Amino acid sequence: MSTGSEQPREDGGLSEQDQAVLAVERRGWSGPGAKERAIRERLGISPTRYYQLLNALLDDPRALAHDPVTVNRLRRRRDEQRGRRR
Repeated sequence: MSTGSEQPREDGGLSEQDQAVLAVERRGWSGPGAKERAIRERLGISPTRYYQLLNALLDDPRALAHDPVTVNRLRRRRDEQRGRRR
C-alpha cells in the first residue's frame, strides 16, 4: 500500500514519492516557509497533502525499514505532542 499517488514498487518497498517525503523531512530547514516552498517545488503537492502522507508513513513498517532514524524521531515528536494535548 503506497501512501502517495504512485504505485508501490514491485519489491514491496516505498514509492519514489514516499521516499521523497522522508527525504524532505530528514533535511534541516533554515527559515519559515523554506520547507513549505520546497514541498511545493520538489514534490509538487501542497504542504497539507505532504503532512497527510508523512503521518501515514509514520505508521508504515516499510518507512521504518527505509529510514529508521527519521521515522523514530518523528514518532517520538508525534507522541510528545499527543501527550501534551491530553
